[in-house]
Amino acid sequence: MTSTSTDQFEASADEPAAPTTEPARRRNVLARRWAAVRAAAEAGMSTAEYAVGTVAACAFAAVLYRVVTGSSIVTGLTDLVESALATLS
Repeated sequence: MTSTSTDQFEASADEPAAPTTEPARRRNVLARRWAAVRAAAEAGMSTAEYAVGTVAACAFAAVLYRVVTGSSIVTGLTDLVESALATLS
């Protein structure tokens, strides 16, 4: 597509001329812009993906908290500290 105008959304010599009415020209420009947006590669996460990631991180934190504060972990850490203190004295 070779454009004779500096506006990237104007019709080129190869393409059929756009309708001359202003609403039709505006639709044509918007259609070209929308096509350019759809063709662009996605980068980053959308708001919904951030929400899912946040919920997953909170769920993982809750599970980790339950494991660390569980009786077996607390007992194990207490025994470890007591044995370390017993070897120092």
